[in-house]
Amino acid sequence: MKDIILAKFEEVFGSASGAKVYFAPGRVNMIGEHTDYNGGHVFPCALTIGTYGVARKREDDKLRFYSMNFAQRGVIESSLQDLKPYKEANWTNYPKGVMWAFEQRGMALPCGMDLLLNGTIPNGSGLSSSASVEVLTGYILRDFFGFDVTNQDLALIGQYSENHFNGVNCGIMDQFAIAMGKKGHAIFLDTADLSFEYAPIQLENAKIVIASSNKKRGLGDSKYNERRGECETALAELQKVVDIKALGDLTEEAFEQYQSAIGSEVRRRRAKHAVYENQRTIKAVEALKKNDVKLFGELMNASHVSLRDDYEVTGVELDTLVEEAWKVPGVIGSRMTGAGFGGCTVSIVENSAIDNFIESVGRAYQEKIGYAADFYVVEIGDGPRAL
Repeated sequence: MKDIILAKFEEVFGSASGAKVYFAPGRVNMIGEHTDYNGGHVFPCALTIGTYGVARKREDDKLRFYSMNFAQRGVIESSLQDLKPYKEANWTNYPKGVMWAFEQRGMALPCGMDLLLNGTIPNGSGLSSSASVEVLTGYILRDFFGFDVTNQDLALIGQYSENHFNGVNCGIMDQFAIAMGKKGHAIFLDTADLSFEYAPIQLENAKIVIASSNKKRGLGDSKYNERRGECETALAELQKVVDIKALGDLTEEAFEQYQSAIGSEVRRRRAKHAVYENQRTIKAVEALKKNDVKLFGELMNASHVSLRDDYEVTGVELDTLVEEAWKVPGVIGSRMTGAGFGGCTVSIVENSAIDNFIESVGRAYQEKIGYAADFYVVEIGDGPRAL
């Protein structure tokens, strides 16, 4: 890959002299969905697929961007004087947002750069291509200009840029999982205080398989912000009767005790998902520590049911992928992952069942939805790095 993208950089920008190559992974969340902005736990891991970047400093303040994934857009130009989000700037709003966020923290860029990207994450799949680009950009800026920031800072800067530059009210999980990824491990992260531990994922005779629904969705224009608002209202209602800072502070029992304080049945279901999903995530990590992959899979399944019925973020595409997966012998667990409304599912599948899983789920999906799903057998990888 390194040779391919360096050759492309040379073709696009005239020469590759002085250019450096970098990589930041994508991520998949194994369990703990829509809990990260509700003060709960999440359990994501970095993947070996992600975003490759070639970057080179310039003598002036010009920014030139090129993506091999959007080659038809050609080189998109901007400058350090014009770090504003424009619709026509398209994907470059993600790296520009990170540069802007560095400036907001008092770390102005001394010069512009040429940046070429090539993502191996399916675009719009819910494996965090945008967060991968954000962390990659931050990593490049630190490496180029010697900024004093940790990988955890890179995650926070990426989240800040997505919230305040790109207008997506995302939680910290995606950027954190990518910036802090560790091979063979998922990250058990408490989003309330960013305390975390690495938990090894040892799947002796099974692999993680991601199915992309190929239904495109944009986070900013999905119902993501609406769900977040519903949870914030429910929290404010609960705070009148119980002393909590976030929905993630409640146990299932406490939720059942106080839920009548929530004024609408819809908000009750939204809050119930946030509370129960957080507790499922805690139980799932305990199960892994005891090497109980079967229980982990059952909790994944229960997570999907809650996301479908209480949080209502799945849709026919994701439901079809998951419900067909549940029918296949050798599937340990399957659920939607990411924000929902399209994107991906994540399944743990016994090695001997993988081919049958892809064939039968793929066939049923094509028949029902009318177009194909894509399947990826993935490995858990490390965080961002120079290559």
